[in-house]
Amino acid sequence: MKANILMAASAAIIGLLGFVHLLLTFWGPKLLPRDRSLEAAMGEVSPVITTQTTIWRMWMGFNASHGMGALLFGLVYGYLALTDPDFLFQSTFLLGVGFAMLAGFVALAKLYWFITPLVGAGVSLTLYVISIGVAWAA
Repeated sequence: MKANILMAASAAIIGLLGFVHLLLTFWGPKLLPRDRSLEAAMGEVSPVITTQTTIWRMWMGFNASHGMGALLFGLVYGYLALTDPDFLFQSTFLLGVGFAMLAGFVALAKLYWFITPLVGAGVSLTLYVISIGVAWAA
């Protein structure tokens, strides 16, 4: 299989996870606390760093920016894999940043999240590494 298709598949997985996370942040109950009183309490308490926001608003912002970051990663790496794979696979900087990002997602998923993002990030990282190996072997 061609390296660019493997890289695009890797990017698509993370991009899809980011898109779904962004949707779930604003629509539906999936990212809401099961105990609704916790949501209310989070909406009344400010973090130590500032009184200009609440823990709940920060929760929403962090979830949204997390989803946007994963979606951006997927779009950029997918785009480069399909439109300019020579540039992507010759850039040790981009390959290193991409590896660090995906490895970070795997570590965070293992430490703090649950099985779906762990499997998704793990498959994405695996495809990413294989795509580099295929590209460099050619």
